[in-house]
Amino acid sequence: MEGGFPMDQLWAPWRLAYVAAPKDKDRPADEDCFLCRGVMATDDRANLLVHRSGLSVVVLNRFPYNNGHLLVAPMAHKSRLDELTTDELLDLQLVLRRMLGVLERRMSPNGFNVGLNLGRAAGAGLPGHLHWHIVPRWNGDTNFMPILTDTRVIVQSLDALYDLIREGIE
Repeated sequence: MEGGFPMDQLWAPWRLAYVAAPKDKDRPADEDCFLCRGVMATDDRANLLVHRSGLSVVVLNRFPYNNGHLLVAPMAHKSRLDELTTDELLDLQLVLRRMLGVLERRMSPNGFNVGLNLGRAAGAGLPGHLHWHIVPRWNGDTNFMPILTDTRVIVQSLDALYDLIREGIE
């Protein structure tokens, strides 16, 4: 930038997989479901799966809104609340409560956003597999980056977050 202030660069190469991925809205939701792959896999770390309960899993969000962003999902590929058994619904709620406690102890957030997007029109990026988002929030955690550059600054690697959460569960 001639005559002005030099522009800094923020490198986030892990975002390329999301940006470059095909956005085929007609693809069936259960085809290539990353949550199902994680449930069936034996390598939890490679799939960012930090916790398994009897009927639910907890996965780090690969494209987080904020540091500590977790996904809590049933093990079964279900897209609607009314498809869940009573046991699945109770297990999911108990896991949500447990993960909030882990995040409170390990990361000391000032609050949380906990949400469920039902259907693509409601913002579900994976509408075929029901999942709750847990997003830790801190006073002052928003800044100018998302507003001016459509960029979020995540202060911790997924690998370090994986270890932090796992240590908090055990």
